[in-house]
Amino acid sequence: MEGNDNFKPELVREAVNVIEKVAGTYPGYRRVHARGYVYEGVFTPNGKASPLTVASHLQDEAVPVIIRFSNSSPIPSHPDAISPVKGMAVKFKLPNGEASDLITVTIPLFFAKTPEAFVDIADFFKSAKEGFPNLKELTKILLKYPESKASLQMLKEMRSPASFSTCQYYSIHAFYFINAEGRRQAIKYEWVPDAGLSMLAKEEVAKHSAEYLEGEMEERLRQGPVGFKLNIQIGGENDPSDDPTTAWSEEKQVITVGHLVISNKLETIRDHLLFDPTNITEGIECSEDPILHFRHRAYAISYERRINNQ
Repeated sequence: MEGNDNFKPELVREAVNVIEKVAGTYPGYRRVHARGYVYEGVFTPNGKASPLTVASHLQDEAVPVIIRFSNSSPIPSHPDAISPVKGMAVKFKLPNGEASDLITVTIPLFFAKTPEAFVDIADFFKSAKEGFPNLKELTKILLKYPESKASLQMLKEMRSPASFSTCQYYSIHAFYFINAEGRRQAIKYEWVPDAGLSMLAKEEVAKHSAEYLEGEMEERLRQGPVGFKLNIQIGGENDPSDDPTTAWSEEKQVITVGHLVISNKLETIRDHLLFDPTNITEGIECSEDPILHFRHRAYAISYERRINNQ
């Protein structure tokens, strides 16, 4: 699926530039999700995705994976507790030597439906103080982009997690699974923690260090592996595959298709890994979502600047 990527190249560069304008430039770091920690593990599929896709890592053989947990903030020094949205990027190492990426975050909806809206709304985050936007600015944003209301309301209500391992992570975007007969099925992903969900109460935030999530994860891994179930949501006829601002119906079917076990941390601070939501394998296709394809272009620019220490 080619998707809708007819946006102008200068719009992509403008999107990266506006992030730098709002948050500042930090050479060698990602333009968003700047601070993160890299781990390794194994993903074991259970075969339940096989009727829906021929993707090799979703059949019946375990594959090694690289996982990066991160803060969403573009500012590397932002304390963990005041950068509420967290990321979980997973790189599946496939039997043929290639890789397939799955990028997820702890909020199920995105705040922009189009690349143009993303660039426009990004200016709103200039009002961010210590990781949170000034919500007094919401009125004019919501008048222009009413579809953003659900995501921004979720952002307002989010609390900081007790651990990277006690969050649920969502793909935001839809993808298509393609089976052996060529049948296409729209799906979304979600990672569900074995440890259950756990967030910090407001009064607990001040008791934690700026980078408490790294230490918490190290202590947890000393006690044993960290696990997540991988679920897929099956899209229905009325569930949009091209709009990351709209939730799918509550009656959606959910299938557990495998389990991830994280074993240990890799010693790296500013890694050169590139996780790209459109880097997928045979048996999976990108949806028509313009933001999904826009991210591919924007990540390429961010990566180029990062590896050149810009």
